[in-house]
Amino acid sequence: MISISADRIAAIEARRDELQAMMTRSDLAPEHFVALSKEYAEIEPVAVAAGEVRRLRAELDVLSGLVSDSGAEPEIREMAVEEVATIRDKLPQAERDLAIRLLPKDAADDKPAMLEIRAGTGGDEAALFAGDLFRMYSRYAEGQGWRVELMSASPSDVGGYKEVIASLTGQGVFAKLKFESGVHRVQRVPVTESGGRIHTSAATVAVLPEPEEVDVHIDEKDLRIDVFRSSGAGGQHVNTTDSAVRITHLPTGIVVSQQDEKSQHKNKAKAMKVLRARLYEAERERVASAHAGARKSMVGSGDRSERIRTYNFPQGRVTDHRINMTLHRLPEILEGQLDELVSALVAEDEAERLANLDG
Repeated sequence: MISISADRIAAIEARRDELQAMMTRSDLAPEHFVALSKEYAEIEPVAVAAGEVRRLRAELDVLSGLVSDSGAEPEIREMAVEEVATIRDKLPQAERDLAIRLLPKDAADDKPAMLEIRAGTGGDEAALFAGDLFRMYSRYAEGQGWRVELMSASPSDVGGYKEVIASLTGQGVFAKLKFESGVHRVQRVPVTESGGRIHTSAATVAVLPEPEEVDVHIDEKDLRIDVFRSSGAGGQHVNTTDSAVRITHLPTGIVVSQQDEKSQHKNKAKAMKVLRARLYEAERERVASAHAGARKSMVGSGDRSERIRTYNFPQGRVTDHRINMTLHRLPEILEGQLDELVSALVAEDEAERLANLDG
């Protein structure tokens, strides 16, 4: 376990107290107050955890002194021995909680996310599974109080989606969903299978942090924008108007198409939103790969070709292969009850990063 020094703990608590005092000043400009409030909100839970470690260490010092004091009354020494044992049980967890709060924070954790799901191997069954996954994440988002905005969808003829993209906004969206990127595999008997044979299909999930416009500068001269008529279902209007938009980012070759809206302007706005997310993620990946000395987290590698999870219908189980976790709660998980999986993945990532710092 990483040892956090008493000086660092004191500095954390001192900064919290300093911010608190500065925020009470009557001559504080509104924008300065907002900046201080943001820093205070970030440091307050860290300071609380630091204070708990400081308190437990101080009690341990006092009680250890009583235990080693040959002149103390036997009853007092006996009570002190019991209290020392209790504190020694509590202190490692308190120090771990503080160490986790001191881990470098992913700057994207507080951002909304772009959820992209694409049918993979398995034909119609893969498209149906992609639809199941989108419903699962939509239900989870609903339970978290997040807002889901459908950006684009390519429905399959049999149901589900060949591809679906949605924007998720709310508290801690990317922090909770960032480990969902990868290949999700399903094992079940397709509805079209008369012989009862189990088929294996797959869908790819990508969760991208959604940046603000100021986070990603896009030069208009780097874009090629094509307009064309929408195709597929959508009524008479989509077949008679050049409302669909295709944007190509020339430096990277990234192409985004939007045709779900009847308005060309709205389609362009949605396409730009998706493009910003993909460019932001590409830059994050470039920066991460540049740190060659940093060991990739087992959980957060972000390799979308990696098979991360299997949904086995005959056995009613879901297995996450990265953390060797199997839950026999497949129906509930597909209804959006992802908390146990999400918490386990976050905990594994924290443990991995602590180990990296310690080693």
